[in-house]
Amino acid sequence: MASISEVKMGLNISKGNMYSGWITHTWNPIKGKSLHNCEYCYMKKWGELKDAHLVGKEFIDLGNDKSIFVGSSTDIFAANIDQTWIIKIQDHCRKFDNQYLFQTKNIDRIINPAYLDFFPEKTIICTTLETNRNYIHIMNNSPSPESRVTAYEKIDKYTHRKYKKYLTIEPIMDFDLSEFIELIKRCEPEQVNIGADSGGHKLPEPNKDKILMLIDELNKFTNVENKRNIGRLLK
Repeated sequence: MASISEVKMGLNISKGNMYSGWITHTWNPIKGKSLHNCEYCYMKKWGELKDAHLVGKEFIDLGNDKSIFVGSSTDIFAANIDQTWIIKIQDHCRKFDNQYLFQTKNIDRIINPAYLDFFPEKTIICTTLETNRNYIHIMNNSPSPESRVTAYEKIDKYTHRKYKKYLTIEPIMDFDLSEFIELIKRCEPEQVNIGADSGGHKLPEPNKDKILMLIDELNKFTNVENKRNIGRLLK
């Protein structure tokens, strides 16, 4: 099976269960395996991946008036990603007038002054919280949910800029309602995106009633966007 580095290059139109409706394109200048190695990672369907590497020919004209998810195939802020690669990606994005979504589980790295003040003007910073629980055997090398939130709370303290802050609950895993709500509130997200596992990984998932209670509570303080694949759990 071909590696993702050999599959599709360039700026891709957002399809499938991606953030449909507000993300128009994805751009992946870094290819290869993720250090986090989550059991549910959709990239594993491509077979054995190469180590993370920067792809020079990805640095194309991104155009304007798009909404681009940067790094949808691998976490560009993972601890093993070279700092110069991240800076090069930020510099390239700033050349074009687009909205950019930067999503990472390693928020602790984003709050580094080397990056935080150099995102494009129209930037959304997003982190993933699948649950409040730390399912180590599933999340593997990912930072714990608590550590992601602790770092996320520091964004506004570490920069004079005002970024949009989103949060994604995908793939949603079983959670403790009150604890999860409090964790999410600490992030002060403008939007929360909720999605389910699409790969049949047999994750510990909450039932319909629990998800609906979560959505009801979230609607009290933020905007909730249900991704298409959450429908499987809401039947």
